[in-house]
Parts: sequence; structure tokens; C-alpha cells
Amino acid sequence: MTRCTRSRHRAVAHVFAALALLAGSLAYLPQNAAAQGFVREAPKDVRPGRLVVTAAPEITLDGKPDRLSPGSRIRNLNNLLVMSASITGQDIPVVYRRDAAGLVHEVWVLTPDEYRRLGGVDASSAEGFKRLNELLALIFGARK
Repeated sequence: MTRCTRSRHRAVAHVFAALALLAGSLAYLPQNAAAQGFVREAPKDVRPGRLVVTAAPEITLDGKPDRLSPGSRIRNLNNLLVMSASITGQDIPVVYRRDAAGLVHEVWVLTPDEYRRLGGVDASSAEGFKRLNELLALIFGARK
């Protein structure tokens, strides 16, 4: 029967101490996402508009009555979710996307200046839609 000697116990203890030290030091390294900052991606297949929540889920888009889908998401300038009831009655410049049923499903809030930059773009044609996506990429890429 082989027995462990004190030197073998010390060697094992040193290995565990080194692993614990390594694991503890990893917590202090900067995380990739935190070090690079948050970059907001430009949404695809969206249209610009002015949103007013009248009584959630009832809304108006550019003055015409519409409806939010169940589970709809409204994102503010920091890409955080906003509850529709908290913006009731406010006229907000946005870009939005509809779901398969035609209800407004995703909304991104814009600043008035960003909305003005999108104002002259007609997204109904293929070229206009491409120009809209290029402008959105510039707008969302400039945000931090």
C-alpha cells in the first residue's frame, strides 16, 4: 500500500493554490462587450413614422389609427425597453416594423434630428428603401 508523503501533499496544495489564484485574477480582466462599448445595430425592414400611444395597445402612426401587437417592443435611445403606457399621449419620432399579422411589433425611438434626416426618404421604392437603411446605419452607428 503506497502512502502519500508530505512533499506530495505540498505539491497538490500548490497546484490548487495556483488554480485558485488564476481563477480569481480572471474576474478582474475587462469583459469584451464592456470594453468595446455598446453599438446599436440599425434595424432592417423598418419604416419611419410618428407614434402616439392613445390607450395601449391602441396607437396612431402618422395620424392614422393602428395597434401594437401582443408582445410588442418599444426601444428608447439607449436600446432599453419602454412600456407603452409610460409614453401615452406623447408624439414620438420612430422607426417601426410590423409582424406577420400587420400589427406594429418593434419600435425604435429616434431623436427629432435623426427623424429629420430620414424625412426626405421615400421607403416605398427599392432605391428609397436602400437609402433609408444606409441612413439608419449611420444614425445607429453614431450612437454610443
